[in-house]
Amino acid sequence: MPNSKPNKEEIFVAITFFDFKSAPSPRRARILLAEKGIDVEIVQIDMMKAEQLSDDYRKINPGCTIPALKLEDGTILTENAGIAAWAEAYKPEPSLLGNTPGEKGLVATWNAKVEFEGLMAVAEALRNSSPGMADRAITGPINYVQIPELAARGKERLIHFMDTLNERLEGRDYIATDQFTFADITALVTVDFAKWVKVEPGENHGNIKRWHAAVKARPSARA
Repeated sequence: MPNSKPNKEEIFVAITFFDFKSAPSPRRARILLAEKGIDVEIVQIDMMKAEQLSDDYRKINPGCTIPALKLEDGTILTENAGIAAWAEAYKPEPSLLGNTPGEKGLVATWNAKVEFEGLMAVAEALRNSSPGMADRAITGPINYVQIPELAARGKERLIHFMDTLNERLEGRDYIATDQFTFADITALVTVDFAKWVKVEPGENHGNIKRWHAAVKARPSARA
């Protein structure tokens, strides 16, 4: 008779998400994973205690940035774009990177635009002005001194970005396509993050306010 016992014990290996709850970058990934319905085991890395620079975390991500996602096979993804690409392939529905070739191009285009013109502008303003980030003007393992002029430039860029985003949302429910996508996630996080440098949509940004209220109401926004 065949042996009914397994030859070896099957061990479940969870997908592990390295997070810091209050930071904007891991929030993008949390919202994405929540929209996809992908369950992960969460490990908090306390940036206030510089745990991202610890020897233990450097073994996970030598770049010392958060988030990081460790897959079942041990592969570690350390960029939001990579996490999004994996999640889309791992669980295609609901699609967050576009359905048609044209939509995929639009999502990639607008996500990059929001990231560069908006999210990076906030980071530039914050990291070059916050006393708590002295000598930490850029994330990563290497210390960089603050440049006050970059803080001023970051806020100026951010104000122009708000105009660009408001114009794009004229007559639209979502930024890239006719459905909620990763570009909306990045923009939601950016608009909320901008409050850290005291920049918010103004009276002339009605389209942003309408869109923001709608996407902020999604359950995933609380992830």
